[in-house]
Amino acid sequence: MDSFIIAALVAVCSLTVPAYGDKGTSKARSCSDIRQFYSGKGFVLDGVPQSEISGEHLRICPQGYTCCTSGMEDNLAKLSRREMEGLLKDAGRSLQTSLTGQYKVFDGYFLELLNRSAVSLQETFTPLWGSLYSQNSQVFSDLYTDIKNYYRGSNVNLEEVLNEFWAKLLEKLFYHTNKQYFIGEDYLECVSKQIETLRPFGESPRAMKTMVTRTFVAARSFVQGLVVSGEVVRKVSQVQLSQECMRAMMRMTYCPHCRSMASARPCANYCSNVMKGCLANQADLNTEWRHLAETMMQVAGRFEGPSGVETVVLSLPSRISEAMYTMMENIETINSKLFQACGNLREGGTSSTGAEVIPKSRKGLVEDKLGSSSSKMDTLVSDVTIRLRDMQPYWVSLPSVLCSDRVATGTGAEDKCWNGMSRARYLPEVIGDGLASQINNPEVEIDITKPDMTIRQQIMQLKIMTHRLKNALNGQDVDFQDTSDDVSGSGSGSCADEMCSRSPRIIAPDTERPVIYFPPENKKVKASATRSLPCVSIYLLPLLMLLLRR
Repeated sequence: MDSFIIAALVAVCSLTVPAYGDKGTSKARSCSDIRQFYSGKGFVLDGVPQSEISGEHLRICPQGYTCCTSGMEDNLAKLSRREMEGLLKDAGRSLQTSLTGQYKVFDGYFLELLNRSAVSLQETFTPLWGSLYSQNSQVFSDLYTDIKNYYRGSNVNLEEVLNEFWAKLLEKLFYHTNKQYFIGEDYLECVSKQIETLRPFGESPRAMKTMVTRTFVAARSFVQGLVVSGEVVRKVSQVQLSQECMRAMMRMTYCPHCRSMASARPCANYCSNVMKGCLANQADLNTEWRHLAETMMQVAGRFEGPSGVETVVLSLPSRISEAMYTMMENIETINSKLFQACGNLREGGTSSTGAEVIPKSRKGLVEDKLGSSSSKMDTLVSDVTIRLRDMQPYWVSLPSVLCSDRVATGTGAEDKCWNGMSRARYLPEVIGDGLASQINNPEVEIDITKPDMTIRQQIMQLKIMTHRLKNALNGQDVDFQDTSDDVSGSGSGSCADEMCSRSPRIIAPDTERPVIYFPPENKKVKASATRSLPCVSIYLLPLLMLLLRR
């Protein structure tokens, strides 16, 4: 009886022995296909078997009969990681190119507006204000230079620039209209200190300060946001995939070839779980990435309308001229008050009166026409809004994008696709996005308590940039690092570069809810390659014993 039981067990266990190849024939199949495939990938054929061999040596692929040696498995695993990293870099490069293109368009147009405004001032002030302008043109050119430097990210205080401009303009106008006196530097310094008390330019300085500050804080924070977004994409796209991801990619991509199932394509849900496991850290960028894009769209919306960038920048010459006209109309009263505050002057200069430099009409200044400019800005804002909205789901959409052209499709595909072990339906459910969700991932082994630090640094960069943009929406100025020379997207991506090494001067408040992790002992999820299928005889043994006792 015992010998009969043993014989029966052997017979049953023999049913579970892996079949050869894809069709389960009893004869070892040829490895000609995998040899051709392997050679086509650039590997030498030394040691590649001519026909299937036993697969006990395999560490990633299922250990049935196989055409792959250990060396082939290692080579194909490394290849699968290189190919995956290449796809991620290509996807990132495409998005980075789009962001860089938007930066160049907006940056170029902002600078064009500044140049047009400066040229307009020169062309209109020369006939309108004559020698008063020609002898003091440096004051105006310095203003435009400082505004431009501020916009490009230099450490310039915009309010101080504007205050200094009006103070110097007061000095120059006072000196020019009182040339009959000897006026020293000390006296002019006293004159400039009276600007807040006398308000010789009326309300123009305050109105201009409000508009210019809001406009250029928003403009430079917006283009800075485009630069930071591109840098985040570049650096994250260069993060190396983990060993566990490499194993999962190998099992999904090339293990079918080792099993002589080259035509087998991954099951859709299987591919999703592999990709979500591999890109778990990247998916954690999603929240702050969306916040940044949304805030940038709000800032871009401020560029349009009557208080938009074009109106403010191109109206600078007329606003300055109006302020000058206001002072010259009241020059006698202003002179009298300045003499009282700073003391009387000794005559002895050249003959001159304030009336000589007053324009005959306030209409002498021809403003820059906004027609074509306004339509151009509307187009730019519309285009960038569409692009920012489209890029919002980028990090969580990567798995589906990367799986779209590799998974099995068509009628009955879910029953004939590669599930990591064989051609059969994939049973596990698709897990969620992000690192914390990977505790339930059956395909990629991940330690969820050890996030990728490069990606965490980029999440912080996104938070800081969003905080700056929100301040810009409120007209609040923020210190920026000068990144005007680092917008091309070139570089190694390591933290030895300029942006990575700098310590941010503003720390955005962390408004996220704390992530609650599972206890450490449950922190790892074993990939499907480690799943073991027990011999069917273990389940049939009780039934067999019961039948023999009858």
